[in-house]
Amino acid sequence: MTDSAGTPSEPDSTAEDGAEGQATEGADEEAGAGANGRRRWLHWTALGVSFLLLVAAGAGWWLYRKLDDNITTDTGAAAELEKYEKERPASLALDAQNILLIGSDTRSGKGNRKYGPDEGTQRSDTTILLHLAADRRSATAVSLPRDLMVDVPGCRKPDGTRTKKQFAQFNSAFELGGTACTIRTVERLTGIRVDHHMVIDFAGFKGMVDAVHGVEICVKEPIDDNDALLRLDKGLQRLDGEQALGYVRARKTVGDGSDTERMDRQQKFLGALVNKVQSNGVLLNPARLYPVLDAATKSLTTDPGLDSLRDLYDLVRGMRDIPTERVQFLTVPRQPYTYNRNRDELVQPAAGHLFERLREDAPVSVVPTVSEKDGGKDDGKPDDPGPTNPAPAPTFTGSNAAVGACE
Repeated sequence: MTDSAGTPSEPDSTAEDGAEGQATEGADEEAGAGANGRRRWLHWTALGVSFLLLVAAGAGWWLYRKLDDNITTDTGAAAELEKYEKERPASLALDAQNILLIGSDTRSGKGNRKYGPDEGTQRSDTTILLHLAADRRSATAVSLPRDLMVDVPGCRKPDGTRTKKQFAQFNSAFELGGTACTIRTVERLTGIRVDHHMVIDFAGFKGMVDAVHGVEICVKEPIDDNDALLRLDKGLQRLDGEQALGYVRARKTVGDGSDTERMDRQQKFLGALVNKVQSNGVLLNPARLYPVLDAATKSLTTDPGLDSLRDLYDLVRGMRDIPTERVQFLTVPRQPYTYNRNRDELVQPAAGHLFERLREDAPVSVVPTVSEKDGGKDDGKPDDPGPTNPAPAPTFTGSNAAVGACE
């Protein structure tokens, strides 16, 4: 640019500085708007995440409380057992646990009336003493026959009166004096301290089976049992909850009709159930574990030491790493009672040896009978391990959860 005299003039720095300032201010405003937008986005994202976390926490707490409230606490048994604390056996193995599992065939309660009339009595259809080793590397479940003749102590009845000490069938203890009477009878019989107990009815058993989408078992012969509401073909079958209940309850029309054979079926079914739960990763998957816990806790009665979801979870967590081949099932050594062939009595010294091993948390070895391995007639005796393969511990006839359904 030049002035009126033609002399070159200096650039108008004021105008340029103004233009540059306007451009800078515009950029700053744009940057500020972007920053504010990002801050607003982060703010709302944080609020959204916080809301979702609160919802998840609330739902988790609701589910926890629901499962926790499902469980019924047996305070009456705890109070009754406390009266007889001095006569109860002591625990010999630190951290080992003995849990008495009782399957009640009561007809009271939702869904149970169709299995028979509600006579106002409670009966133990199945009783299993579960021993968890202190190192949680093995679990041994011992079935106690309902027809076993035992000494039943004097017990408190539901109406407050007391029974006299008597020599009677084992399952009469539960009918006369409930869980406390059954526990005292078991402790006198075995010398083993019962640390906890669980009672589950028909509905709870069915619910657990349905929660894992059925369990596969091997049916040796077709079953048609009206009393057990059960019809099954021969061979490998996947049972739902209703069928499973009929299978473990069936007696008169299956096999030789004995309670002994029924206990064998119950043990094999429980082994298959354990295998299904572990192989499907149920114990490690909350989404799969919740339905199982919900079904179980709805019909579960426990002592105060196991009456919360936290207590049950700690128990299950301790069992989840036990190899299936070390989850063992057997029936206490027994034979027909001398004075009544329809009743049972213990076989000694075998039963005494078993109880001693469990009391001391010593290893127990369980092997199948000859018939289960070779298709021969069941003589009730385990296979001889032979001189080149000695058993590491006293050996008893039984099975484990690793055995396949039709093996």
